[in-house]
Amino acid sequence: MTIRPEFPVAKTQDEWRQTLTEEQFRVLREHGTEAAGTSPLNAEKRQGVYLCAGCGAPLFDAAAKFDSGCGWPSFSESRPDAVGTSLDNSHFMVRTETHCAKCGGHLGHVFPDGPGPHGQRFCMNGAALSFSPKDGDS
Repeated sequence: MTIRPEFPVAKTQDEWRQTLTEEQFRVLREHGTEAAGTSPLNAEKRQGVYLCAGCGAPLFDAAAKFDSGCGWPSFSESRPDAVGTSLDNSHFMVRTETHCAKCGGHLGHVFPDGPGPHGQRFCMNGAALSFSPKDGDS
């Protein structure tokens, strides 16, 4: 029964299992990665907001989404204070992991090879996100 109280939304692993799909739990709570090219969000073109699939926090605006060709939904910037980062030394490399600032769910990684003006590529697991289209854009 591990609760990470440093995040505003804190649940036990059992509570997360009750609210997430198996794939969402694997990605968000166990730092998993979905296979490249498998997320339906890759093809999403409507205006709206991308939310954390775990807690519903707004993370990315659709206007920041771009096709990076990497196989995962990519964004040039996050919403202010929505995403946190930490050092990831797994898989024999050093990367910057991203997590939801509200619940701590693992989202993906951010790389310094994105478009301007910030030069960032937030490479996100689609399983960690949900999409809310702008009113009237269905």
